[in-house]
Amino acid sequence: AYSFWDIQQAANRLSNALAALGVKRGDRVAILLPQRPETAIAYVAVFQMGAIALPLSHLFGPDALEYRMEHAEACVAIVEPSTIGNLWAIKDRLTHLRHVIGVGGARETGVHGWEALLAKSASRYAPVDTDAEDPALIIYTSGTTGPPKGALKPHRVLIGNMPGFVHSHDFFPQPGDMFWSPADWAWTGGLMDALLPSWLYG
Repeated sequence: AYSFWDIQQAANRLSNALAALGVKRGDRVAILLPQRPETAIAYVAVFQMGAIALPLSHLFGPDALEYRMEHAEACVAIVEPSTIGNLWAIKDRLTHLRHVIGVGGARETGVHGWEALLAKSASRYAPVDTDAEDPALIIYTSGTTGPPKGALKPHRVLIGNMPGFVHSHDFFPQPGDMFWSPADWAWTGGLMDALLPSWLYG
């Protein structure tokens, strides 16, 4: 169980850690994780820095990862044991990748351990003053009509998505509502139609 306080404290530590690794406003951070607490924490950390999240499915193979990460110019990747292998197969071809952070014991030479990185980072962080039009994330299309296209979404995309979410879920939230979905948080169906809307309503 994580409280919103727990999530915010961990996100603050990750934002400080990413900043110490040189991540700046507008930089792309690849989140190559399945549903797990660190995935959600990473989104909060990246958004509050004014950086740009690059959600990547844990089911992607090396070729799919290479195309998206190189096209988006990702400078950091966050991985776990089930995803580090595919990243390691292509990391030498990713010209913008500077750092890899390993969650849940994902280890290779040069990989920063999540726990150690957060432990030495401050739990206070002042969020960047972002505008509604500032970029927040890049979601890639499935590529059915050619190479996948990177759709750059601004921070306001969540608010714009809310009416459809509320009405399609019987005027969510109702008293006592709880929300769960198996949808991968690397896709808009999981991120924008499950995790972030339910958090927006507390």
